Amino acid sequence: MNPISPVLSVVSIIEAPSLSPTGNSGSFAEHLKSSLETVEGLGKEATGSVERFLNGEGEELHQVAFAMQKAEISFDLLMQTRNKVVQAYQEIMRMQL
Repeated sequence: MNPISPVLSVVSIIEAPSLSPTGNSGSFAEHLKSSLETVEGLGKEATGSVERFLNGEGEELHQVAFAMQKAEISFDLLMQTRNKVVQAYQEIMRMQL
């Protein structure tokens, strides 16, 4: 029986991009692209974890569940951000000049 691997600290697992208060850390498009790549990477990581578990390649169930939760939460955050951006755009388009 394989020993359970230790749980890493939450801070080291979830790496959020740091934004400087001055706003000089890059363009919005760069941050958006980086976020999309991160979410896509977490989704691929979760899929790979499930495949390794189903193939019996030594992947533990708790690791699979954790990878799936990380992917789901990051996707949900991305969708909420998208919804807020669309809502802001629609509000700007309703403004009268």
